[in-house]
Amino acid sequence: MRRRGLLIVAAAAAGVLLWGIGSRAAQDARATVQGRVTDALERPPFDAWLRELRDEARERGIPDRVLNEALDGLEPIERVIENDREQPELAPGFDRYYSVRVTAAVIRQGQQHARTYRTWLGRATEAYGVPAPYLVAIWGIETRYGRITGGVPIFRGLATLAWEGRREEFFRGQLFDALAIVASGDVPASRMIGSWAGAMGQPQFMPSSYLKHAVDFDRDGRRDIWSSIPDVFGSMGNYLRAYGWREGERWGREVRVSAEAKERIARDVPMRQEGCFAVRNMTERLPLARWTALGVTRENGSRLPQSGPDAGLVMTDRRAFLVYPNYDAILGYNCAHYYALTVGLLADNLR
Repeated sequence: MRRRGLLIVAAAAAGVLLWGIGSRAAQDARATVQGRVTDALERPPFDAWLRELRDEARERGIPDRVLNEALDGLEPIERVIENDREQPELAPGFDRYYSVRVTAAVIRQGQQHARTYRTWLGRATEAYGVPAPYLVAIWGIETRYGRITGGVPIFRGLATLAWEGRREEFFRGQLFDALAIVASGDVPASRMIGSWAGAMGQPQFMPSSYLKHAVDFDRDGRRDIWSSIPDVFGSMGNYLRAYGWREGERWGREVRVSAEAKERIARDVPMRQEGCFAVRNMTERLPLARWTALGVTRENGSRLPQSGPDAGLVMTDRRAFLVYPNYDAILGYNCAHYYALTVGLLADNLR
């Protein structure tokens, strides 16, 4: 029996709409995708690849009922491959990045959500040590407070990326982790919806992050980061604590760096080399007294605090920030300076 339907797949990061239609058209579309990718990377046909993946999943202990639920009828998504291959242009500058994501409306909505969910936010802060403004800020930046979580079926998107081959090992591992989530009983495969690259739910966890950090904070027997606000806040708090969040400390502060201070810093302060790729754009941490001696001041020109944790310096196109160890925890959530700075500044605005 021929089946015709319309599937709207929303890629959260790009807002792209993909249209997939019935059996014959789907086969033609799949053949087009397979042809492009197989020619470029000598990949096997998708169906053969998927059979081999099923066999490995069985060897890993995934039940057939889960494999059938998650993998039956999967077809690659061409736009997902295109998104993965597209390289972003040079960053437009931090001010533009920040202004698009943090508006007066975003701050106002975040403050309202903080009041609405103050009980659960308070419990998450008590459990994990992460203040409510940071949890709300990440929630706002990731999914506009849960409104924009993506519309791509996770198994279809991950299978496409694992088969496509450019980052096969990573996405294949994420696909097995996604199968483990369904096998755990937390969520059916049909509810595994997210971004084109596999980030899921209101906190936008990858499957591996879900298995490590998602918590059943409302104690209903399921870790539901799609619709349970308590689980969303608890899971984000647990994630940040796992990446070294220090209770009672701030993320950083904006500072002023004179031209003379920039010269001294460039000459005398080494850049960090360890950690995620973004950390290489940050200096080694120094005591605040050392930054004062180098000529760094508060944003208003006054002296820096005399005590506090050692800080690294992050310079954007026009602005400078001294960042503390909690900044690294935010980088653990998303390893990009623009992202981490935006979360920190939005949290400051939500206080």
